[in-house]
Amino acid sequence: MNKFDYIAIEGVIGAGKTSLATMLSRRHSARIVLEEFEENPFLPRFYEDRERYAFQTQLTFLASRFNQQQKLFEKDMFQELIISDYIFDKDRIFARLNLSDDELALYDKIYQIMSGIAAKPDLMVFIQCSVDRLMENIRKRGRSYEQQISEEYLTELNDSYNHFFKHYDKSPVLIIRASDIDFVNNDEHFEFIEHHIFNEPVTQDRLYIKP
Repeated sequence: MNKFDYIAIEGVIGAGKTSLATMLSRRHSARIVLEEFEENPFLPRFYEDRERYAFQTQLTFLASRFNQQQKLFEKDMFQELIISDYIFDKDRIFARLNLSDDELALYDKIYQIMSGIAAKPDLMVFIQCSVDRLMENIRKRGRSYEQQISEEYLTELNDSYNHFFKHYDKSPVLIIRASDIDFVNNDEHFEFIEHHIFNEPVTQDRLYIKP
């Protein structure tokens, strides 16, 4: 059985990372750390006008994620396992995609200072999804500001995530090809994923799972 202190779950908007993190944390009585997107006042405006509000949105997320990363090092004697629905390193995916060259140069100076304290997960779980499935999931959950996300932007983001995790080497990576998996509504699918995380030896750099 795998013994982890910190598991991070990642995926593009609508992939189901928060749902999976929540379900696993409940099953294993883990401490959960969720991205604080609802506390970012610029996010709804970003989806209306990416060029105008990208920098403000990005710096707000960077500050929030930095504060959360600091708290990850605070041990809880009653909850040894931590499960998070993001990693700090992914912040730069959005920065590279949305910021101008001058903005990115300034962002990188701040990011480099902060990234040194980021916690490294014992296991990185990447939920890989098709754009069609992502669009469907976004429509279903019904957040008003997310309905403005274009398929074009989601495709760019999906490609960036796939490239990032193809080269990610800080932790073992478990990739869930989720276009044909419904771990939220199908108990067998959830238990299949849970088994691979906690009971299958994690020795490969990349391990793909699909029921």
